[in-house]
Amino acid sequence: MQDLKAGGFLIAQIHQLGQRIFAKKLKKYQISDINPAQGRILFALWKKDGLPIIELAKATSLSKSTLTPMLDRLEEIGHLKRVDSEGDRRKKLVYLTEKNKQLQDIYYQVSLDMKDIYYKNFSEKEINQFEDYLMRILFNLKAI
Repeated sequence: MQDLKAGGFLIAQIHQLGQRIFAKKLKKYQISDINPAQGRILFALWKKDGLPIIELAKATSLSKSTLTPMLDRLEEIGHLKRVDSEGDRRKKLVYLTEKNKQLQDIYYQVSLDMKDIYYKNFSEKEINQFEDYLMRILFNLKAI
């Protein structure tokens, strides 16, 4: 039997623990209505607001069927709104609300805290190399 490597298993564990710690840190700021998966959607919209749903799905690596109920929930609690595109009424654009824009600084600080946790005792060179490897893995997975 071929020697198995633990990379995927380790990434899954890191993901799970990272989400748990991220949620705990958000609770310190009294933010409990957004889970880490929803935070991925908000992060993409903070980078570029007003994305069509199909582009948001690509930016977050979520399927439309997974994304839609998450958007429903975020819209329900007032963090985003979906608006018909002027050019194509069949296309919906997703925008952040003012309520959500006020949270952006908190999320940024929590993200910096997480970066410090993830990269504790790493040199800048090691961080860059590690992220290059992760990008290669992501590219390999997206090619399937």
